[in-house]
Parts: sequence; structure tokens; C-alpha cells
Amino acid sequence: MNDTNQPTPAAPPAPTGGTRSPRVRGCLPEGVSYPKEIKSFVRRAGRTTTGQAKAFEDMGPRFLLPYQTGALDLAAAFADAAQADDPGASNARPLILEIGFGMGEATAHIAALMPEKNFLCCEVHEPGVGALLKRIGEQGLRNIRIVSHDAVEVIDHMLAPQSLDGIHIFFPDPWHKKKHNKRRLIQSPLIAKLAARLKPGGYLHCATDWRPYAEQMLEVLSAEPLLKNTAAPGDAELPGYAAKPHYRPLTKFENRGIKLGHGVWDVVFERVA
Repeated sequence: MNDTNQPTPAAPPAPTGGTRSPRVRGCLPEGVSYPKEIKSFVRRAGRTTTGQAKAFEDMGPRFLLPYQTGALDLAAAFADAAQADDPGASNARPLILEIGFGMGEATAHIAALMPEKNFLCCEVHEPGVGALLKRIGEQGLRNIRIVSHDAVEVIDHMLAPQSLDGIHIFFPDPWHKKKHNKRRLIQSPLIAKLAARLKPGGYLHCATDWRPYAEQMLEVLSAEPLLKNTAAPGDAELPGYAAKPHYRPLTKFENRGIKLGHGVWDVVFERVA
């Protein structure tokens, strides 16, 4: 959803943890050499609106977490996420990781729908971070924390094995050209990292509107020994794909694509013991 406030020429306060302005991107597949510094994104230009900049100032100190090279203290990070009648419960609340939330429309919807869960969200595109902070303030959400840093490094250093109850990766950049497919986020090395950080019974939910990428997602997740497909025969038009879970909303972008005849595929896998 686009912010209706007019952009200002001044740059916003930088979010804690980095100042880069990209969209989450991909790891390289097996057999391809990694660059010296692995990143889960590429640089992307963007302007931050007045409302988003104000959200950084008002909401940032409470909802932005700094990147760190040690494991995240979840109890401290989400200390005030539980409702007032449930003090001290944050440490036991399920934790969902979201990678690349764009402008935060789906993230805010899901967090409001599931107030009993905590959401740790990675995005380095500053207008997107500002937009989600603005939604947090407008909707009075308590259960979201944002790390504005490369998701690969967050996974590597801030998340302990079997610390996650769920992972959401919705509509990552499809990199349509075949020569760019190696830049896609959903590749075996990253999925192995994510699977190791899921608790047994935890889930990994990916969604895309690009059919070739959906096929790659299904292939890569099916090859990970720690994961099993939750899709039952007949869940969707094609075997292996899940029906859209109730919590994932239809965004304006997705609705527009559906009206144009574009498909959307959900891939949901579960961590085995």
C-alpha cells in the first residue's frame, strides 16, 4: 500500500542496524561460488515520506532492534509485546521470522490477526521500514520488532538453532531472466539455515506470483531433509502447492494480478523432528 503523504527532500533518521535501501534478494545455489560478502539483497532507490520519517522518530526507538553478532535475547526484545493481562509471557510466545516485508501491509495484518505471537521482521529498504513503523503506530501493534539489516547475517548471528516457530517469505524478487536466477533468495544454502532454526513442527511459508519461481521453491524445499511438505493432494490446482493459509491477506498488488489472470502459489513446509 502506498503512503499518501508527500515526500520531503530531507532524508529520514537512519534505522538502527544499517542505512542501505534495497529489497531482500537471493543466495547462490549449490555449486556456485559465493562472493566475498554474501548479501540477501541488492541496492534499490526509494524516497521516504514525511509520515514514514516521523514514524522512525516516534516508533523506531521501541520497535527497531539493532543488529548484533550475538544471539538475540527474545525475552528482552519482546518484553512489552504481551497484553497487560499476560505479564512476563513474551518469552514463551511463538516467534515468527519474516524476510523482506516490503511496505509492511501483510505484516501488520498478520500481526494484528495473531496478537498471541511475536514477529521478527527483516527489511533494509528504508521507506518500507518507515511504512511498517507507521502501521504499527496507527494500529497499536505491540508484537512486531524490526531488524533493518541483511537477513542472512541476522539468521547467522542473531537466531539460535530451533528458536523459530514459523518463517514467512512472501513475494521475494523473482529475478525473471534465467541468467539472474542464481540471485533468487530461495536457494538450498539459505533454506538449510532456516530449517535448522525452526523448532520441530515449525513451518516455512513461501509465496510467489511467478510460476517458474514457485517451481524452484517447491524443488528446493522438497530437497531439504529437515522439511516436509504440508500440502495434501487436492489442496491446490497443482500437486505440492498449499491452499492459501487464512492469515496471509490478499494485498492490492496481488488482487490486481489476480484480476489480470496471474496465479499465486503458496509453498508451506514443516520442520521434522
